Amino acid sequence: MKAIFDTVSYSCSKIVTNSYSTSFSLASKMLSDSIRQDIYNIYGFVRFADEIVDTFHDYNKETLFNDFEKEMYKAIENKISLNPILNSFQKTVHQYNIPAELYEAFMKSMRLDLHKSDYLTEKEYKDYIYGSADVVGLMCLKVFVKGDDQRYNDLKQSAMHLGSAFQKVNFLRDLKADYEDLNRTYFPNANLNQLDESSKQKIIKEIEEDFERGLSGILKLPVEAKFGVYTAFIYYKKLLNKLKKTPSLEIKNTRIRVPNYQKFGLLAKSYFDYRLNLI
Repeated sequence: MKAIFDTVSYSCSKIVTNSYSTSFSLASKMLSDSIRQDIYNIYGFVRFADEIVDTFHDYNKETLFNDFEKEMYKAIENKISLNPILNSFQKTVHQYNIPAELYEAFMKSMRLDLHKSDYLTEKEYKDYIYGSADVVGLMCLKVFVKGDDQRYNDLKQSAMHLGSAFQKVNFLRDLKADYEDLNRTYFPNANLNQLDESSKQKIIKEIEEDFERGLSGILKLPVEAKFGVYTAFIYYKKLLNKLKKTPSLEIKNTRIRVPNYQKFGLLAKSYFDYRLNLI
């Protein structure tokens, strides 16, 4: 029965989420049962594409990426794939009418990571973030609003700002690893050697503006999604505050993180904010 195969596929997407990201997994658990699996399905897809370009150094990444992209298109066209992650993803694409332009923009940015090492202009930087983060937020938003096009359009800009904020926090946190391990610099004119307090504060101000615009959209989300997205928001805000207080020299030499015990404390805060109608 195909239903059994689909169940196995969904389980794989959930396992990928829980295995690769404690914070995203925790936030996903706060989503309603009615949409949680579809967010796992999206995360599994984007995580596998990201893993190809970031970690499979002993293999031909371009060949693997090309094969994955071809299988993605086949899965969406045929409405089935023997790759369980792609089988899960195509189900969500069809159920919520996720437009091709979103996952194609994502794959375009991931493909850049195969060869491009720095983003020298503001346009290059923004285009990369749109494809690597904003469209992921938009795919999730399609699920959150359950096909309500009017609500999607109303919340689209806020979702993009939130996706940008999350990605930029990741860039700042992972500055050392991206530069030393992957030879990549995402922030224009701010590679590992050039990061000082002035450039760090400029980046943080940009992220804080994205967070402010993203929060306005969280407040308008359907109840099924609001608590989960707000949990992710609180986590990334905490991480940004730690980066803000960390000297640039330390950011260049270590990876700043939020310990698990603090993550559960943030979850409690999110819950009380939610129950007290503060969000």
